[in-house]
Amino acid sequence: MALVTPAPLLRERTDARQPSRLARSAAAGQGVQLRTDEFAGWLAERGRASDFRVERIPFDQLDGWSFDERTGNLGHRSGRFFTVEGLHVTEEDDPYGDSPYADWQQPIIKQPEVGILGILVKEFDGIPHFLMQAKMEPGNPNLLQLSPTVQATRSNYTKAHRGADVKYIEYFTDPRRGRVVADVLQSEHGSWFYRKSNRNMIVEATGDVPLLDEFCWLTLGQINELLHRDNLVNMDARTVLSCLPYPDTGAGALLSDIELLSWFTGERARHDVRAVTVPLAGVPLWERGKDAIERPDGRYFRVIAVSVRAGNREVSGWTQPLFEPVSGGVTAFLTREFGGVTHVLVHARVEGGFLDTVELGPTVQYTPANYAHRAPRDRPLFLDTVLGARGDRIRYEAVHSEEGGRFHNAESRCLIVAADEAQAPQVPPPGYAWVTPAQLTSLVRHGHYVNVQGRTLLACLNAMTVTAR
Repeated sequence: MALVTPAPLLRERTDARQPSRLARSAAAGQGVQLRTDEFAGWLAERGRASDFRVERIPFDQLDGWSFDERTGNLGHRSGRFFTVEGLHVTEEDDPYGDSPYADWQQPIIKQPEVGILGILVKEFDGIPHFLMQAKMEPGNPNLLQLSPTVQATRSNYTKAHRGADVKYIEYFTDPRRGRVVADVLQSEHGSWFYRKSNRNMIVEATGDVPLLDEFCWLTLGQINELLHRDNLVNMDARTVLSCLPYPDTGAGALLSDIELLSWFTGERARHDVRAVTVPLAGVPLWERGKDAIERPDGRYFRVIAVSVRAGNREVSGWTQPLFEPVSGGVTAFLTREFGGVTHVLVHARVEGGFLDTVELGPTVQYTPANYAHRAPRDRPLFLDTVLGARGDRIRYEAVHSEEGGRFHNAESRCLIVAADEAQAPQVPPPGYAWVTPAQLTSLVRHGHYVNVQGRTLLACLNAMTVTAR
């Protein structure tokens, strides 16, 4: 079990001008380059400008990728990028809580290198704009989505693939290029990555920035509106946006900052989890066929292979493995007001790939099809509350896909649902806590406290004041 020192007190000094500048950008419904109603046409034109193709292929058609004869692990001949290995997770019984003994094995992506997810900011006419990219990823349901300025693994920006330079990378690797607004290591999907982190950065440029093809300047208000649209703002953009230093409006929280940190540290301490990589060939209940590694019962996910053609990427063609869930997921925050202050119900989640055992996630983060066979008493807490929510209870709803560079058609219905005492009591079950969005924002300033699904919903919370059109 890995423990880390708690973060400092949540309330920190920030640039006094930053909240008002972010507020101006969030209030700006139109930008200097594009009107919001012109964005769909711009994105469609970017799609027509390049040749995008993704095809499923059998494993023996992977170029440069192969299964190790001894371990069965799937890796690249360069030793770079990532490997698909096995993971064995055990969690001991928790005598003070609600966690039973658990033991399972599964395929996992092992990618120890730290990538950069970065958004460049520049002020135009007194309003901060964000430089966003129309980026193709082979696993995206619609291929082309709005991504950060830079979205690159170390292998990418050091050109292990021998391709072109990553555009704008110098703003995030050379501190003289601008002023850092946010910079924090954040976890990736703990269910599919083994201890993977990316550097989430926001940098404000201090000089002129050339505008290249596939990029556009958008205000925060425009981005917030686009977050209401299905499969448009990609996962990497959402996690970086969650790191924005919004003003502290967290007065009136049910838990003080110290109480929240103490509760969270206690959650980490009470979960005794052991997660180790093992040979992929020996993982029980998973079978390797000619074009997929999957379970015979058809649950959870499968590992597949694809051939990719993308005319505007650093490399125009390649093959690679992808993880493909067998069904769509649901991620949701239940929300209530206490003393006139909005709170969301977070869950201290154990995922086998986390560096520090537990991170704060949404109230609900599940694939409903994996639990359809279970009796109601054996289904995850609050899942049926979210699935059965009436329309007048739903405060936010959109379908967002996960990271398209590693996951294929991995979509989740993202919801923020108003609850009452009967559905979500003020004194929640063990493993759950009511926190304010401001407290969650403060925790995101520190790595490995809020999981990637929680950060997506935090970005959506921040976008809720924008009416979808």
